[in-house]
Amino acid sequence: MSKLDQLLQGVEVEWKTLGEVMKVLRGKRLTRDMLSPEEKYAVFHGGLEPLGFYSRYNRPAHTVMIINVGASAGTVGYSDVKFWSSDGCFCLEHSEALNDKFLYYFLIGKQHFLKSRVRVAGIPTLDNFVVERLQIPIPPLPVQQEIVRILDRFTELTAELTAELTARKKQYGFYREQLLSFEDGVVEWKMLGEVGELVRGNGLPKADFTESGIPAIHYGQIYTYYKTFTKETKSFVSPETAKKLRKVNYGDVVITNTSENLEDVGKAVVYLGKEQAVTGGHATIFKPSKLIEGKFFAYFTQTETFANQKRKYAKGTKVIDVSTTDMAKIKIPIPSPEEQARIVSILDKFDTLTTSISEGLPKEIEQRKKQYEYYREQLLTFPLSAGNKDYTKNHQNSNHSKNHNSDQ
Repeated sequence: MSKLDQLLQGVEVEWKTLGEVMKVLRGKRLTRDMLSPEEKYAVFHGGLEPLGFYSRYNRPAHTVMIINVGASAGTVGYSDVKFWSSDGCFCLEHSEALNDKFLYYFLIGKQHFLKSRVRVAGIPTLDNFVVERLQIPIPPLPVQQEIVRILDRFTELTAELTAELTARKKQYGFYREQLLSFEDGVVEWKMLGEVGELVRGNGLPKADFTESGIPAIHYGQIYTYYKTFTKETKSFVSPETAKKLRKVNYGDVVITNTSENLEDVGKAVVYLGKEQAVTGGHATIFKPSKLIEGKFFAYFTQTETFANQKRKYAKGTKVIDVSTTDMAKIKIPIPSPEEQARIVSILDKFDTLTTSISEGLPKEIEQRKKQYEYYREQLLTFPLSAGNKDYTKNHQNSNHSKNHNSDQ
């Protein structure tokens, strides 16, 4: 920041509308039969994920784009490589006055405004005059380059942490499979119904949720919200409703019986809350005996061995279900309590590293993102002159203007 202060010393930052500095270019649509995964250049239309690939490009590398149609209208993107811009993607022509990456970072901070100006009648559409009338700061190029250098570094740090998280998750999956795979005769295998009590839940539509009250675990939240274990619940019900529902005590495991896909059936969460909770239909409560630790079983439900077994009992097509009766038939390895504790201890460390939002890599990534957003806001905030303020007030919030698209 001190270096930027030195670069800005005695310099007045000029503001202009984006249309005064560069053209807003509309791309050219390609039909799907013209695209092929074997071709070289990505084609963008209506989103930042390529629609496909084409043999030619119409935009150079280091181009800023703004999606102008569909659900992603108003989204800002940037490409380091050449690509094809369809007519659902505005591109900003290069200007000698602006570093393209600097413009990209500035416009990222304007995405909320751009999205708020999308016409939603019919196909969501962002008009090009909205983009052309955006006011943008034009500090000296050395200042732009320094801002880009700083923000690029934050982006790189986040990318490095995200790549490490991906690698750790892969490592976690590998060790989980290794630790929970046992050769025949090494440990005893028992059916789940032999090592604990299974209680099928009942009731609990989302309409029963309250702001506070008795902790409640809804089956859908097990595969959308909870990780392997939890001390608190996302939802609550009234004491009157709780009386009608199945009870979940400390150490119990709540398992999903139903989902739209097989992967989410059999997902499990260990409840470690101090207050008794409840659960409803499409879920089974497993109350482990002394032979098995709840966490050990929950980790086992994440293995390929468990998946292969539940697949045999799955019924349905659009909605997949494994009944409590069939769940009780699934065989579980039963090593010694000491070995279970050792395995759980190792997997707990991996779980914390890869999923915890209070510690571990996810927390660090979240902190880096917040730091990046803070500095982006600080670095790209320049004072507006009186004339600029008047222009913004009178024109930038207008939704009515003739559309002057620049087609190319």
